Amino acid sequence: MDKIVVTGNGPLQGTIPIAGAKNACLTLMPATLLSEEPLTLTNAPRLSDIRTMTQLLQSLGCEVTSLQDGQVIAMSSHDITSHTAHYDIVRKMRASILVLGPMLARLGQAVVSLPGGCAIGARPVDLHLRALEALGAEMDLREGYVHATAPGGLKGGVIEFPFVSVGATENALMAATLAKGTTVIRNAAREPEIVDLAVCLRKMGARIEGEGTSTITIEGVDRLQGATHPVVTDRIELGTYMLAPAICGGEVECLGGRIDLVGAFCEKLHEAGVDVVETERGLKVRRRGDAIRAVDVTTEPFPGFPTDLQAQMMALLCTADGVSVLEEKIFENRFMHAPELVRMGARIDVHGGTATVTGVKTLKGAPVMATDLRASVSLILAGLAAEGETVVSRVYHLDRGYEHVVRKLSGVGAKIERVRDE
Repeated sequence: MDKIVVTGNGPLQGTIPIAGAKNACLTLMPATLLSEEPLTLTNAPRLSDIRTMTQLLQSLGCEVTSLQDGQVIAMSSHDITSHTAHYDIVRKMRASILVLGPMLARLGQAVVSLPGGCAIGARPVDLHLRALEALGAEMDLREGYVHATAPGGLKGGVIEFPFVSVGATENALMAATLAKGTTVIRNAAREPEIVDLAVCLRKMGARIEGEGTSTITIEGVDRLQGATHPVVTDRIELGTYMLAPAICGGEVECLGGRIDLVGAFCEKLHEAGVDVVETERGLKVRRRGDAIRAVDVTTEPFPGFPTDLQAQMMALLCTADGVSVLEEKIFENRFMHAPELVRMGARIDVHGGTATVTGVKTLKGAPVMATDLRASVSLILAGLAAEGETVVSRVYHLDRGYEHVVRKLSGVGAKIERVRDE
């Protein structure tokens, strides 16, 4: 098993290319199931989760080809041979549930394993099932599988979510494109990944209005066509690398970055003493002074502060001047990185969904363990600014959401390497 070794090495300088969004790509790939014609995605990230989704689609009979070193994914679902998404693949990734809506819409039936548990909270799929039931689907849960049918096809309806769910909005949006009549999704998620999906579906011939707002209206069509679509920039990878010069000092330009993707995050960076400037190529980030100021952070659905940047932001605030309070309102159990940061000398007090961080002068390198995807990269960020050597184990989590971390950070002057654990 690999480890990542990080040694504090002073300010960073240079450029970091930002990949296409993992969460957008994992949603766009199942959209191929909606059409017999080819769907091609460009600017795709090269991650283990993308490989898992590829395996799942291939198990259903889709043709999936990786081109240009993985940055282009060419798909064709002209001959779907199975309508069952088996547990052995679905258990690896919760995004697998996103094949349910498209298969049900096009085939009138789907059998999908319930995803397994999740380290950062239960994240149930009941909202997905209720949304599809509102379109006329019949659901039966047996032996850990969702058996969904719509013999006469899906029919337009009103879907009103009790709380915002990105995945459920995505499943409902895809299913509604082929439903007969008009579908209205209320309290819809507003994330850039939702907008990106709607743009792609519209290229395929879908009739969609209101993406990016809390109400989306879809007029069903008889069939969808093929398309080519670039995956939107990964706002979580963007925010993560924006934090590197904030923690270490120096100036880094994140290529492909856009402020509209990370607006609330940029506001908190400015409050903490970090400048973010839009350039022709992306976003340039630098710390204004020697010390970071303490700030309070509350995670919220988009356009609020992203839960997927909470762990990384905590790493920054560990050495801030003052006391910061981070409140996690999206997922339970999402402060598992806090004890590992404490091993590096951080002062963090966690009570339920709130973490109080009292800044210290400096962190100290230590052996630490990644507990999930975002926690793993937060420990790397902390290691960049720590005195001495930090060894991060269980970095397989990292491969799910960040491509070429070592290459990107070493390219701006970080002292970081990936080593095989003997």
